[in-house]
Amino acid sequence: MAEKTQQFKTEVQHLLDLMIHSLYSNKDIFLREIVANATDAIDKARFEAVTKPELACDWKIRITADKDRKTLTISDNGIGMTEDEVVDNIGTIAKSGTKAFLKALEESKDASASAPELIGQFGVGFYSAFMVADEVTLITRKAGSDAPAVRWESDGKESYRISSARKDTPGTDVIIKLKEDAQQYLEQWKVADIIKKYSDYIAYPIEFPVKKVNDDKTETVEDKVLNSQKAIWLKSPDEITEAEHKAFFSHLTHQISSPMKSIQFTAEGTTEFRALLYIPEKSEFNVFMPEFQKKGLQLYVRRVFITDECKELVPDYLRFLKGVVDSSDLPLNVSREILQENPLISKIQKNVVRKVLAELKKMQENEPAKYQEFFREFGRVFKEGIQTDYANQDKIRELAMYESLNTAPGLLLSLKEYLTAMPPEQKEIYYITGESRKGAESSPALEFFRAKGWDVLFMTDPIDEWIMQGATEFEGKKFKSVTQGEIELDDAEKETSKKKIDEAAKSHKNLVEFLQKELDDTVKEVRFSPRLTESACCLVSDPNAMSAHMERLYRAMNQPLPSAKRIMELNPDHSLIGAMQKLYDQDAANPKLKGYAQLLLDQSLLAEGSPINDPLIFTKRVADLMTEALK
Repeated sequence: MAEKTQQFKTEVQHLLDLMIHSLYSNKDIFLREIVANATDAIDKARFEAVTKPELACDWKIRITADKDRKTLTISDNGIGMTEDEVVDNIGTIAKSGTKAFLKALEESKDASASAPELIGQFGVGFYSAFMVADEVTLITRKAGSDAPAVRWESDGKESYRISSARKDTPGTDVIIKLKEDAQQYLEQWKVADIIKKYSDYIAYPIEFPVKKVNDDKTETVEDKVLNSQKAIWLKSPDEITEAEHKAFFSHLTHQISSPMKSIQFTAEGTTEFRALLYIPEKSEFNVFMPEFQKKGLQLYVRRVFITDECKELVPDYLRFLKGVVDSSDLPLNVSREILQENPLISKIQKNVVRKVLAELKKMQENEPAKYQEFFREFGRVFKEGIQTDYANQDKIRELAMYESLNTAPGLLLSLKEYLTAMPPEQKEIYYITGESRKGAESSPALEFFRAKGWDVLFMTDPIDEWIMQGATEFEGKKFKSVTQGEIELDDAEKETSKKKIDEAAKSHKNLVEFLQKELDDTVKEVRFSPRLTESACCLVSDPNAMSAHMERLYRAMNQPLPSAKRIMELNPDHSLIGAMQKLYDQDAANPKLKGYAQLLLDQSLLAEGSPINDPLIFTKRVADLMTEALK
């Protein structure tokens, strides 16, 4: 065959320039692409060998480095190409040999034929070699054909040359003459590192010749296999041992602990992929520092590693998941940015979320102790989904767990369990937000509920406050904060309580007016309430107003706060109210009354965990009271 030189078409030149300089941000990708193409070629040859046994051989990929010539060669013993196929698949950059092969299979009358696993589109991935190459030479010979071997050469600029070549065995050699700034790819360690990262689970051995010095000082060359070829996620779940899970989990996370749970499944239909997911035993230190955390599962396409930061594979509230998704449908040869915008990624995410939520539900029902462990470790993150994943909001809310007034410290309760234990006369789901169980548990606002024996959920994660802003009800029962609005009483209690409060309001009318005037800058209203049974007073908010806990969160984030006054509720049965009334009746102008009014406010703020205006003045007033009491 005489050598022929052909020009790239104008649009192909433009696309080639884009491929070399823009599409791939990491130059190491070129080796992933070439190896993937070699794997594709072997897959095709293996498929042909089903009906043509003479094609069968010891399938492998071989990478050799020649430091003198500055060339890196990737060889395979796969299907190879004829001259026409070389022109068609490589000369036309956007043409896909794989795509055409699959189309031929679909049109085949042999219904028993099964397509091999094919990776990517050969033309596009092949040209990634020019990121590191001054020139690329391809020598190929078609398996099972009498056609001569073909040589293809190009510097990736304006044209390529095709001529005949000598090659004794079928397959393809890709010879890359490396640029001066790409000489590191001639080193065995560099090649091994790339193969380990991107192609470790390719089904065929990837060999690299390594020199070995013998005891007699002579040198021999041995082929070192660079890839493990063991994709654990392709095994049946019952074939994977606990030791294998632990080893693979350690490989993914660099942790020596075992995973809390493994979730393995295969999705078929509109999109096909395999997934092996792990819930760790412990959360990572940076789980609440997104800027320092890699997000997403590891993504593979036909065993070829693509990225470990495909953020779109899982929603943010499942960022604690570790594992692998291996797709059969995603195109391999696109940049990571384009890949994440692929609509198939969204379909994969929906499948992953559906499966994970279903498995968590099973754990909650069948392994409650383990689920308690899971939620104590990851619940704070997981509950974010109630706000961010509207489609699965109800499922996530059912999986949410909380401590409560009537449960032992550390024991978590689901909303369904709360409803089951709720007495018939209780009409709503009560909760209180706070920074900790201890802080919430000491709130005076719980006294009424503690006396009634009703349960109150402790919502002590920062996300809870935001979640409850949009929460209305669960299974027909409304959510109600114990620190907002008025207490709901039954008919009998209403009558008794109303009588007591009316009497207190009448007998302490002038004291209440005095307190209202003294605390007017901070307090919207001073009133008596049935909420308190032990404490003298507490602060509550209007039903739709910002809670005290939310105010503290805003302050912690240095966010401006809207001006909103609180309501001070008084206990009509507390002796302190009577004592203040007596002092007021004796001398309404007594300066101590103003100090006592501020003490009431400060103790209300401290009881709910809020800061007081002037700690120094507060301590002085308390000291004065103690001194007077001890006289």
